[in-house]
Amino acid sequence: MKSLRVQSALGLLLRPCASTPISSQVAFQGLRALSTTSPHQAKTNQKAPKIPKPTPFVPDVETFLTLIGRDLKSHASKFPSWESLFSLNTDQLRELGLEPPRSRRYLLRWRDKFRQGKYGPGGDLKYVENGTAILKVREIVKSPLAKLRQVVNVPVGKEVDEVKPEEMIRPLGFKVQGIRTIVGPYALPMKEGGARITVTEGMWEDRRGHKVDGGERRQAEVRFKRKVAERKALREAQGFY
Repeated sequence: MKSLRVQSALGLLLRPCASTPISSQVAFQGLRALSTTSPHQAKTNQKAPKIPKPTPFVPDVETFLTLIGRDLKSHASKFPSWESLFSLNTDQLRELGLEPPRSRRYLLRWRDKFRQGKYGPGGDLKYVENGTAILKVREIVKSPLAKLRQVVNVPVGKEVDEVKPEEMIRPLGFKVQGIRTIVGPYALPMKEGGARITVTEGMWEDRRGHKVDGGERRQAEVRFKRKVAERKALREAQGFY
């Protein structure tokens, strides 16, 4: 009797768990699903990039590429729409023929800045006509002896007193110097007062550093060879060969 009890107990211990194959099968199916996901499917599952809205100062592709400079406006015809400009990835830009790679990186960097509302001079202007905006000086009387002067953007052909205060735009980067002189990047004074700012090639361009003697990696080699040549020329001039 005792031996029968021992045998039945051992049978229970050695009996395989019924849930083990099911859990293993589920885990296997999950791993299989992950392994069969193609890179293309992974890319399509990613969140689509945000397409910012054009602004009055930057209404189209050509203007954007003109402002950021580095001769990128020559590639304007490769972008059929504003949406394509802000949605194509680096591989697609390369297929379009946008070379060299640093130009693609530069364009991608400026796209991200524009999405974040980080514009260059004039990017926050509201009243723009044919790529030109007018800036005027607005005077606010604080007291008989004190006046506050502000630079405001007004519609073309209108004066400050013809525009409601809440409709005026105070652009960043511009200020009043003296009594009525407007100073700021690319602000050109007008005879009738105020200033004009016009879309110009490279207005927003991030200037590249100037490489001296071939850049950091080649400076030592270039300067060494130059000194050798200078010493050789000096010896020849002194009659030593």
